[in-house]
This record gives sequence, C-alpha cells and structure tokens, in this order.
Amino acid sequence: MSDKISIKVGDSSLTVDRGSRPSDLAVRLGEAGPFVAARVNGRLQDLSAPIEEDAEVALVGPRDTEALDILRHSAAHLLAHAVLDLYPGTQTGIGPAVETGFYYDFLREDPFTPEDLEAIEKRMKDVVRENASVERLVLEKGKAVEFFAEKGQELKVELVREKGDAAVSIYRQGPFADFCLGPHVPSTGVLANVKLLSVSGAYWKGDERGRQLQRIYGAVFATKKELEDHLVMLEEAKKRDHRKLGPELELFGTSDDLGGGLILWHPKGSRVRAVIEQHWRERHWAGGYEVLYTPHIGRETLWQTSGHLGFYKDSMYAPMEIDGQNYYLKPMNCPFHIQIYKAKVHSYRDLPLRWAELGTVYRYERSGTLHGLLRVRGFTQDDAHIICTPAQIDDEILRVLDFSISILADFGFTDNKIELSVRDPKNLEKYCGADDRWCQAEASLVKALEARGLAYERMEGEAVFYGPKIDIKVKDAIGRLWQCTTIQFDFNMSERFDMTYVGEDGKEHRPYMVHRALLGSLERFFGILVEHYKGSFPLWLAPVQVAVLPIAERHEAYALSLVKTMTDNGLRSEADISREKVGKKIRQAELAKVPLILVVGDKEVERGTAALRVHGQGDKGEVEVAAFLAKAKEFHQNKNLKVDF
Repeated sequence: MSDKISIKVGDSSLTVDRGSRPSDLAVRLGEAGPFVAARVNGRLQDLSAPIEEDAEVALVGPRDTEALDILRHSAAHLLAHAVLDLYPGTQTGIGPAVETGFYYDFLREDPFTPEDLEAIEKRMKDVVRENASVERLVLEKGKAVEFFAEKGQELKVELVREKGDAAVSIYRQGPFADFCLGPHVPSTGVLANVKLLSVSGAYWKGDERGRQLQRIYGAVFATKKELEDHLVMLEEAKKRDHRKLGPELELFGTSDDLGGGLILWHPKGSRVRAVIEQHWRERHWAGGYEVLYTPHIGRETLWQTSGHLGFYKDSMYAPMEIDGQNYYLKPMNCPFHIQIYKAKVHSYRDLPLRWAELGTVYRYERSGTLHGLLRVRGFTQDDAHIICTPAQIDDEILRVLDFSISILADFGFTDNKIELSVRDPKNLEKYCGADDRWCQAEASLVKALEARGLAYERMEGEAVFYGPKIDIKVKDAIGRLWQCTTIQFDFNMSERFDMTYVGEDGKEHRPYMVHRALLGSLERFFGILVEHYKGSFPLWLAPVQVAVLPIAERHEAYALSLVKTMTDNGLRSEADISREKVGKKIRQAELAKVPLILVVGDKEVERGTAALRVHGQGDKGEVEVAAFLAKAKEFHQNKNLKVDF
C-alpha cells in the first residue's frame, strides 16, 4: 500500500501522505478559515480526523449551511463544560443540536435560576476566549465506562453501556469530556456568538417515570448579526405565541379536568374552524374529491391487519372491551377508507378514487411533549387517499401537488420549502414494496415537482418504510418553517388489506394508494395561522368581521339594525351595547383584532352612515353603509388577505 494518497479540494489536486488531516490541507492550500469540519467523500468528519484513502474533500466554514448543526452540538458541549466548572458534581445527560438551537439536560438537586444562566453564559464566553482545543478520543467500551465512572458521571456510564459500540468515541475540551459521535469544531473559539435562552424540566430518556432533569436551551450562530436577528425573531415569536393569544382572543382552551393535549374550541375559535372546514370541503368537492365520515374506534383485528398494533401500539390509547372484544381509538383514518374501498369490487374504470375526510384521531403523546395546539393527543387530520392505477399515477401526483399548493395559498402561505424523501440506496432491504413500484413512485414525485419548476431538497434515507413522499413546509410571517402537507405513497396498506381492482385484461391488479394530509391537522394548522397573523386573521377567516359600536344608548337600535344587515349579507357581525364609553369599546374591539369597526352616533344615525376604523390602519372616516357593505362582501367572498378601504 502506497504511503501517498490523492486529494481533490475544489479545483486543486494534491498528493499527500496517507493519514493527513483536513486541517493540514487548509494550511497547505493557504485557506484562511476558520473551518469547523470537513466533508470527506461526502461524509462530515473532524478537521483532525486522518484521511486514509483517495478522497474529495470540502472544508466546511461556520457560515456553510451544513455547519450549523456542528456549531449547535459543539455549543451544547460548551454549555455542559461551563456548568461543570461552576457546579461540580452535576450529572450530565444528553446535549443534542435541535432545529432551533441546542439544549443540554442536567441532573442537579438545586434548580437553575435566571442568575445561574447568566453566570453559565459568562463562563461559556470565557471558555470561548480561551479557545480550548477539542480532541476526539477512542476507548474500548469497558475503558469508556471506567472513564466516566471515575468522573462520577453515572448517566454517561448508563448511556455508554446502552449505546456504545466496541470502540467508544469521546470528545474532550479542557477538563470536560462527553460520549459523542461528533463531528465537532476544532476549538471553542468559533462559538463566540452563543446565547442561553431558558430552562425547563425534562425526563431522563423521555420516560415520565424516570428521573426529573433540568434542560437548558440556547442558540448559536456563525455571526453576531445572525444571533441578534434570531433573538429579535424569538421576541416576536413570544408575542405571536398561540398559547397566549388563543385564550386572550377567546379562541380555544384546555382543562385539567379534561386532561392534557385535548382541546376545547370556544365559540370564536369554532367559528374560524367552521370557516376553514367549509372552505376545505368546497375546494375538495370542486377538485374531484368525495368527502367521507368514519367512526372514532375500530376493532382490534383491524389494527392487527393494518400493522398499527405491531408497529405503533405505544402511540395508541389502551383498548376498551366491548362484547368481549377489544376496540381501539383510531390513530389514523386510512384503514377505514380501505374498508369502504373493499365494500365492493372495483374496475379500472372506477379509478381514480379521491376520498377525503376531516377525521379526528387520537394518539398518546408524553405530557412533556405536549405544546398548545401544535402537539396534542386528539386532533382532526385533513386526510385524503387517492387510489388509482399505475397508468394514472403521474397525473394524480401532479394534480394533488397543484391542489395542495393552491389551498395553502388561500390561507396566505406562498413561500414554501419542499422536501422529497426517498430510500437509502445503501439499505434497500428495509423498505416494503417492489423495487419497480418505488422507482415509478419516486419518478412521479420528481416529474410533478419539475413540471411546476418547484425547487426541492432531496432527502436520502428519509422515506418511511412504506413509500417515498413529498413534504411541504410553509414559511410564516417571521420566517419560521412549519410542516403542513405530506403526499405519501403507501405500498404497505394495499398489500396488508389485499386491495385489488379488475384491469382491462380481466385480471386482478394492485392499485396505487397515496395518502395526502394537506393542512396536517386542523388544530396544528389553526395554531400556525394564529402565530402567522398574530391573531389578526384576514377578513374572510376572522371570527367577528364587523364590530358595530354605538356611542350612546340612543344609538343602539341603529347599531343592531346594522348588525342585522351585515348578518343578512353573510358577514359575521356583533354590536357592543355595553354601557362603556366609546373609547373603551374601540380599544376592546382593537384588542379583539376585529378587522372592521363601525362607530355610530347622532350624525351617523341621521345620515344612515357609519364611521369606519380598519384594524391596524386606524380611522377611515365616514362611509355610506351600502358602499361599505358591497366592498366588505367583495373582500369576504374573494377571500382577500388584506382589505383596502
């Protein structure tokens, strides 16, 4: 074996000693850096990891897209380093990078206070200034257990025993060491733009019966400006938090007596939900769908056939015994739709079938993961299933993609991120369904995306075992991405339930089945809408579209007549006939985020007019009622996202 290997870095080709490190290449090429890692033959690794074979190498800087997770994970280690410096004896749990930053879990008798977080962050910045080197050690598993046992880190010992391979990877910076696969930054100096955010409770390994830990959250970015922008966004997100706005605007609530993760829709929230549901139904009927209704429970044998009891039981509620048989609350709607399909024999002439349902499902979520409307235990999925022949699949995928993007746009979401989840080419045996079906399914998804010129990210290995899929994530008003639409092939259910149709040749064939959740769930989508619009819904969605405010008692009859006129013309309207002064009535209507406010007094009664205020725009002056009504109806019927008087 030669002592030399060939390395390609960008446009440069080098011959180097076997075992050279990416950091050596940076020096040789005169690359200034800083760098946080390297991609060697497509795989991320430490700058200090030796290269043992011919390779293409890309040096990863802090501002590269793939660097952010490395910065976040390294910042979690920095956090734990600081905590152990300040609070010796603290047990360290896990510290992953997460979508919004990083966290680390700690076992400590005394709770962390805001003052503690300030001290910890100060110590983190001291370690950054020290620019402590980060080194990777590899120990035999038994030695790794001894290593952490000597440090008194019982949680780490437990993790190494459970998850460690024969050779265990450990990252060390100064006195701190952690069991971790990496990669990590070469030194702490690149973690200057870090901020601790909050502390909350967590359970060891997510088990509510386990030990209660403390979880510290933080954020880190490559530049100071990116961090500052993120902190501004977080402040704005607090103001938009649907858990705060929902009760304030009397939209929804929860109850300890009812139980966690179960939502009570209040009258105003129910109005908005009803508008969303009706729009959803009308669009589906116009789009060639039929709307179904199915039960909330199903017999045990149904869930055995579907595979849910084999693969999904931990997320299902406990069974209830009826007539000596077990029944389960449904976690999904698809087995019920399949029962409707199997109620008769289908010909190829019957297909495609497009069946949709606003079906309420129930899934057990740990109490620590529940989060307002975004993570609940009972929710209504806007499910649809498309059942078609192989020859129809390209047209159907294009059709459902157009349909999904169109409806999301109705609600104001036009800036979307699209991901295509496909098989892991190195592990094809873990997927069910014939290879030719997978290839055609993936080709159909790609063809639809490219036909519409839609940019997408290919997610290798992210397909679920039963089929490839498209995910559409919407971007909200402050730049956050939310998963909504999924267009998912399913080669599993059709096999399990032996779904067939009679083809032109008179023989039975297996249909293609595509799941499609467009909004995701009504609960989660509603929470996203609240935060996107900061509670100020567009006119067509607002629970109260027009508030009529009489100045004095003598103006109430006229105000109520205006409410009737609005209601008769399809506008949701209310009058405030309290004895409060009109200034307070206006403030209350503004706080309730009513889009259109009509104030009426002596002059307006005499002239048959009203003084108009538009939420967020202020006073618009006196308006003729008929002209106002015509314009408001137009905005409402056209589902305009903004009004302009």
